[in-house]
Amino acid sequence: MEIVKRRTIGEVFYGFYRLSHPIPVLFHTVAVTIFVLVAAWPRLSWGVIALVIAAHVAMQLSIAILNDYCDRCLDTLSKKNKPIPLGLVLPREALLAGLLMIALMVLLLLLLPPLALLVSCIYLVLGQGYNLGLKSTPLSGIVFALAIPLIPLYAFLGVGHLLPVILWLVPVAALLGVGINLANSLSDIEEDAANGARTLAVVLGVRGVYFTCPLLIIFSIILISTLTFTRVVPAQTFLVLTTLIVTGLIALGLLVLSRPKTLIQAGKRYFYVVVLTCLILAIGWLTGVLI
Repeated sequence: MEIVKRRTIGEVFYGFYRLSHPIPVLFHTVAVTIFVLVAAWPRLSWGVIALVIAAHVAMQLSIAILNDYCDRCLDTLSKKNKPIPLGLVLPREALLAGLLMIALMVLLLLLLPPLALLVSCIYLVLGQGYNLGLKSTPLSGIVFALAIPLIPLYAFLGVGHLLPVILWLVPVAALLGVGINLANSLSDIEEDAANGARTLAVVLGVRGVYFTCPLLIIFSIILISTLTFTRVVPAQTFLVLTTLIVTGLIALGLLVLSRPKTLIQAGKRYFYVVVLTCLILAIGWLTGVLI
């Protein structure tokens, strides 16, 4: 497709649709929705639940949109099929849309408990710090390790129902967050290396990512097993055990069936499998603890 000079309304909407990174944002939306439903159960206040979800979606959209805005110069050279290089969305429009999403997030969060606003602002700072340059350094993994645990914490704070078990979820989510970051970076690893970026995935290399992603999931399974079967965090044994077996088999499958040479070709499909596995593990364990 050539760069568009006179855009139709349809092209602009399509550009913003792609700019919003719909699949990753959908994963975050599903995650926060499940966490907030678990946190609010059985006293479901649908107005509060809608606010918690909407505020988080607005924040994720701001991070997604501003990610492409910050990368617009590099994308012009190496990813010319993205909305801004194609001319579907102008840089100033992307910047304005990202800032409007931040404003919307804050307005919605003002209707929720103050701690939910604080946690969301911390997540936003981490996300925008990632956009502004941390993603090109080994610290990218640390950003995800810090940000991912904030999602369940935010969901529980949003409905005013914080439980001690959420604190135990933090180290598990941190391990899974690093794995998600590595899987997300995998499809860009060669391009990032060529551009001089030192992401955590580039530092580890394809073979390192191949081993590390499933191992982080396995370490999380071991941690959850220890907490469950020592009764440090009591839970419904059957549900948690089923979750651990399913996710353990997937992690072993990722380790055994995939090969370093085919990981880059798998691209986002590998990322989606890792994300879904992490969601099943975290939500299955949390549900087993709370029911």
